[in-house]
Amino acid sequence: MWVNPEEVLLANALWITERANPYFILQRRKGHAGDGGGGGGLAGLLVGTLDVVLDSSARVAPYRILYQTPDSLVYWTIACGGSRKEITEHWEWLEQNLLQTLSIFENENDITTFVRGKIQGIIAEYNKINDVKEDDDTDKFKEAIVKFHRLFGMPEEEKLVNYYSCSYWKGKVPRQGWMYLSINHLCFYSFLMGREAKLVIRWVDITQLEKNGALLLPDVIKVSTRSSEHFFSVFLNINETFKLMEQLANIAMRQLLDNEGFEQDRSLPKLKKKSPKKVSALKRDLDARAKSERYRALFRLPKDEKLDGHTDCTLWTPFNKMHILGQMFVSTNYICFTSKEENLCSLIIPLREVTIVEKADSSSVLPSPLSISTRNRMTFLFANLKDRDFLVQRISDFLQQTTSRIYSDRELAGSYNSSDDEVYSRPSSLVSSSPQRSTSSDADGERQFNLNGNSVPTATQTLMTMYRRRSPEEFNPKLAKEFLKEQAWKIHFAEYGQGICMYRTEKTRELVLKGIPESMRGELWLLLSGAINEKATHPGYYEDLVEKSMGKYNLATEEIERDLHRSLPEHPAFQNEMGIAALRRVLTAYAFRNPNIGYCQAMNIVTSVLLLYAKEEEAFWLLVALCERMLPDYYNTRVVGALVDQGVFEELARDYVPQLYDCMQDLGVISTISLSWFLTLFLSVMPFESAVVVVDCFFYEGIKVIFQLALAVLDANVDKLLNCKDDGEAMTVLGRYLDSVTNKDSTLPPIPHLHSLLSDDVEPYPEVDIFRLIRTSYEKFGTIRADLIEQMRFKQRLKVIQTLEDTTKRNVVRTIVTETSFTIDELEELYALFKAEHLTSCYWGGSSNALDRHDPSLPYLEQYRIDFEQFKGMFALLFPWACGTHSDVLASRLFQLLDENGDSLINFREFVSGLSAACHGDLTEKLKLLYKMHVLPEPSSDPDEPDSAFEATQYFFEDITPECTHGKRANSQENRNYLRLWTPENKSKSKNAKDLPKLNQGQFIELCKTMYNMFSEDPNEQELYHATAAVTSLLLEIGEVGKLFVTQPAKEGSSGGGAGGTLLPKKGPGQPYAVENAEPLAADGEEHSLGGQMEDIKLEDSSPRDNGACSSMLISDDDSSMSSYSVLSAGSHEEDKLHCEDIGEDTVLVRSGQGSAALPRSTSLDRDWAITFEQFLASLLTEPALVKYFDKPVCMMARITSAKNIRMMGKPLTSVSDYEISAMSG
Repeated sequence: MWVNPEEVLLANALWITERANPYFILQRRKGHAGDGGGGGGLAGLLVGTLDVVLDSSARVAPYRILYQTPDSLVYWTIACGGSRKEITEHWEWLEQNLLQTLSIFENENDITTFVRGKIQGIIAEYNKINDVKEDDDTDKFKEAIVKFHRLFGMPEEEKLVNYYSCSYWKGKVPRQGWMYLSINHLCFYSFLMGREAKLVIRWVDITQLEKNGALLLPDVIKVSTRSSEHFFSVFLNINETFKLMEQLANIAMRQLLDNEGFEQDRSLPKLKKKSPKKVSALKRDLDARAKSERYRALFRLPKDEKLDGHTDCTLWTPFNKMHILGQMFVSTNYICFTSKEENLCSLIIPLREVTIVEKADSSSVLPSPLSISTRNRMTFLFANLKDRDFLVQRISDFLQQTTSRIYSDRELAGSYNSSDDEVYSRPSSLVSSSPQRSTSSDADGERQFNLNGNSVPTATQTLMTMYRRRSPEEFNPKLAKEFLKEQAWKIHFAEYGQGICMYRTEKTRELVLKGIPESMRGELWLLLSGAINEKATHPGYYEDLVEKSMGKYNLATEEIERDLHRSLPEHPAFQNEMGIAALRRVLTAYAFRNPNIGYCQAMNIVTSVLLLYAKEEEAFWLLVALCERMLPDYYNTRVVGALVDQGVFEELARDYVPQLYDCMQDLGVISTISLSWFLTLFLSVMPFESAVVVVDCFFYEGIKVIFQLALAVLDANVDKLLNCKDDGEAMTVLGRYLDSVTNKDSTLPPIPHLHSLLSDDVEPYPEVDIFRLIRTSYEKFGTIRADLIEQMRFKQRLKVIQTLEDTTKRNVVRTIVTETSFTIDELEELYALFKAEHLTSCYWGGSSNALDRHDPSLPYLEQYRIDFEQFKGMFALLFPWACGTHSDVLASRLFQLLDENGDSLINFREFVSGLSAACHGDLTEKLKLLYKMHVLPEPSSDPDEPDSAFEATQYFFEDITPECTHGKRANSQENRNYLRLWTPENKSKSKNAKDLPKLNQGQFIELCKTMYNMFSEDPNEQELYHATAAVTSLLLEIGEVGKLFVTQPAKEGSSGGGAGGTLLPKKGPGQPYAVENAEPLAADGEEHSLGGQMEDIKLEDSSPRDNGACSSMLISDDDSSMSSYSVLSAGSHEEDKLHCEDIGEDTVLVRSGQGSAALPRSTSLDRDWAITFEQFLASLLTEPALVKYFDKPVCMMARITSAKNIRMMGKPLTSVSDYEISAMSG
C-alpha cells in the first residue's frame, strides 16, 4: 500500500535491493523468504527475531519502495507491501506514470515536493473512494492493528486497544515478545530464532488478575484462567499496562452481567497533529472513561456525565478567607472543585444554576482569576488558572448547550400541559399525574387498577410528617437537642451556602456524623447523594413512569405486591393503604425504568425508609441513585454487587481484625451477616432510629461507612465471637449486639424492632450508642479509602462473576444431562463453547441484536441463544455430518428443525438435543433426525398411516440373496438380527414414527444429495457411494410402486393419501412381484391386475440397456462420481427433471424388465411419489456399509478441543516447538 512519505536515513541496512532506477528502489527485508527461496540462513533468522523484539513494521510489510533524488543521501519510504505481487504493481505504476514526468524537472527539491504530493494525493483519493474515515490512530499503530489481525486470525471487528513489549514466562524461561490487548482478548506473540509462540486468552475467561513484586524478579503480572496461570514481566510501564488490563477485564465482566457489547465513544476531541504520545483512539477512549468514572464517583454525578478536562487552580473560600489549592473539573453539565488536602473543601456547581462566567482582572494576589455566579446569589472565585481563555470558552460552550436544553424542556412541559388536561400542571400532586379511568367497562380491571390508581390518596409530602405522633405543645430535652441540631445546620447554610452549590467541608461531615435533624433529612439526603441533580434534569419523568406502569403486570410487580406488607410493618406509616400505595408506585416505577434490575428483595425496606423522609418523587430519585450509582449491581437478580462487597469485607476483616478472621471463616459467618447488613444498609438488623443515622453517613461518605461500621461491630464482639461453637451462636451474639444499638437523640416514639420481638428472656444487652459506634468506626477504621475499596472490588468481581458463571453452567448441565447421551464433562465444554459463541456475537456483531438473544428472565438453560450464522460455524466444527459444500445447506435445515418457537434463535437445550441425536443417538435416532431435516414437520392429514415398518422389511428383505448387493453380503445375518431388535422398539414407538410426514420426490432428492456429500471425506467413500446408490434405487422403486396403489381408489373408501404409505396392496388376486428372485409374498392363487403385469424389479451390476429405466439411479466407481449420479445432478440443477446422464461402463443401474406394462418413466417431479420413514429406514438397513457408518461412535471431546482451538486461533493449532503456547482458556 502507498504510505505517507517518511525519511529513512540508512537505506541498505537489513534490506536487499531487488530493483532500482534513478529515482526509486524496490527492497526486500532480509530473513523474509522470496518467492523461490528460504529465509536467508542465520542472518535472516537474526533479522526476523530482531523485527519481533524491536516491533519493526517489516514483520508486516517485508517489501518497500524508496524514493531518492540522485544527489541526496536521504531516502523516502513511499510504499510497502506484504507480498511481491502487491509491491510489483506499485513499482510498475511508478515506472509507467512518474519516471517520464520526473526527468522534466531541473530542481531536486521540486522533484521531492512533486513525488510527496503525488503519493499523498493517491492516498487521499483511495480513502475517498473506499470511504476510509480519517482516524486519530498513528501509522505505527495502524501497522500494529494489521499485524494483530494477521497473527491471531481476528476479524476486523476485534479492536486493538494497545500493545506492549514484555516477556512471557514459560516455566523458568522468559520469552521476549509483544502483548496485544484488544477489547475481548489478551494475546501474546513471540518469534525468536525461528521459533514462534502464540497465546490467546479471552477476557471473559480470566478469573484473577494480579500484579506481584518479588525481590529478585521485576514486577510480574499474573493472569489466571480456570485451567492455567500465565506470567508476564519486563514492562516499560507496568502500571499503565495493568490498569488497562483491569479495565478490559472489567468490561468483559460487565458483558457477562449485562450482556452488552462494547461501544466505542466517537465524541472524543481530536488529538493535535504533533501530539507526542502514540496512543490509539480506543486507548484514549478507555482512559477518558476511567477518568469520568472517578470524577462521577467523587462528586456523585449522574452516570452519563463525561469529564471534559481538569486543571490546577485555587479557590477563594469566604468562610475562612483563604485561597485553597486544588483542582477544577469541567464536564458537560457541571463545574466541580476539590482541594488537594482531603476533605478540606469540595464544591459542585451545576451549569443549570450558573448565571455569569467572567474573567476578573489579574493582580499579583489573584493571577488570572475566574468568577462564576449562580442563581442563589453565590459567587465563586477561582484563580491561578493556566489556560484561562480556553477554559472560559469551553464553559461558555457548555453553558450554551445547557440553556438551550432548559428551554426545550420547558417547551416540552408546556406542550404536555396544553394537551393533557393539566396532567403536569401540579407536579407536587401525584393525583393529577394519572387521568381517571372511570370509563373502564371491566369491573375486575377497575379493581386491579386500584392497586396503583388514584382512588387511594397519594403522598404529596413525606410520610414522617403525616405520622409524627406528638402534640405541638409537647416539649422535652430530646426535642431541645433536635432543635439545636436544626439551628446548627441553619448556621452552616448561612456560612457555607445552601443547596447544591454549598461548600462541603470538614464541618459538613461533622454535622452529618452527629445525625441529620428529622425535618432536614430528606432534603440533605437528596443533596448529598446527588439525586437532586437527576431530579432537576428530569422534570415530569416520575409522573410519566407512574402513569405508564399503572395496571401493568409482570414478574416484578408480583414480587412487589408480595413484599409490600413486609416493608417496615412496625411503622404506622405502612400500616395503612396510603403508605403502601406510595411504596408500590415508587417500586413499580423503578422496575419499569430499569427492567434489568426490576425488583429485588431488600429494595422494599430501603425504599420505605426513603419515603418516610422524602417526598414520593424524591424517594424515587434516591432509589435510582442507590441502585445505579452508590450500590452498583447490588439489586440485580444475582445480587452480584453485594456478593462482591462481601468478598471485600472478608479481605478487610483479614487485614483489620486478623485474630477473628480464621474463626469467622470456620463458622462461615462473614458471608451470612454481610449480605443482610449491606443490602439493607443495616436497616433490617438495627433499631430503626439508629439505622437512619447510618443511612445519613452513607449518603455523605458512600460504601466505606458500611465497611467501617461492619468492622467496628465485629471488633466490639471479638471475645464473644471467639468463644462461639457454631454459626448460629455467632449470629445470636451479633444480632443481640445490633438490637442494643440505640439513638438517644431520637424524637421518634420507640418502634419495636423485629429482632427484639423475637429474642428470648435472656438479660438485655447493655445499650450501645449509635453515635459512639460511628465515631469508633472512624477512629479505628477511617483509613479505608474509597479508591482502595474500588481496587478490591475489581478483584472480587472477577471471582464472584466467574463463580456465578460456573454455578450456572453446573445447573444447566445437571438439568440437561438426563435428556442427552453426553457426559457431564462434554456438556460443560459444549456449554462453554456455546456461551463463547453467544458472547462473540455480542461484540463482533451478528445478524440479530445481542440483547434480543439474551433474556435474563428466562431460565438459565434458555438465556444464551445463537442465530443461524453462529450455528453454521458450530455445525461445521462439531457435527459429524458436516463436510463438503453441502454443509451450510444441512446446517440451515437442522437449524430450522431445532428452532421450535420460530424466533430464528436456538438455545442451548435445543442445540444439545440436535447434537446428541447426531453424535450419540442409535441408528434409528440418527436416521430419524436426517429424515426430519429433509421433511418439514407438517401435521399428518390422515390418521390411517401404515401399520408397521416391519411389513416393509419383511416384504423387501426376507430372502434377499447374498449376491444382490455387489457380492458384499457377509453381514446380512447381522442386519436381520438388527431388524429383529428394531421391530419391537419400532412397535413401541409406532406412534412416534407415524407422526413423521412422508418424503416427496423433491425432498428425497435433497436427502440423496445430503448423503452423497456426507461421505466425501470418509475413508470408505467408494463403498458408501455404492451402498447409497443401491438404497436410493430401491427407494425410488418403492415410491413408484406405492404411487400405483395411491392412484387406485380403495374399496374400503379410504382416501388416496391414506393409502399412500401402505407398501403392500390390499389382498386381491395373485401378485407376481419379486425382488431379485425372491418368492412372492402374497398367498398362492391370489391375483391382482394393475392394468398389465409388472415384471421383476432387478438390482444388477451391469451395463445399462437402451430401454428406459424407471427413475434410474446411477453411480460411477471413479473419483468423478459426484457428477455421475443422475437423480442428484437433476435435483441440483433442474428441480423438475429426473434423467440419466454420464452413463459409464461400470455404473450400477436399477431397472425394470422390458414389457408393455413397465412402470412409467419419470420426467419431472412426481407429486404422487412419496416414501415413509419406515421405508427409508428399512432400505438403509440392507447396506452394512451404511449401517456401520451411522453406527460409528463419535469422539466428542476431540471435536470440542479442535473447535476450541479453531475458535481461539482462527486456525487449527499445530505445535511447532516446545515453546508453543497452546493455552486455550475456557
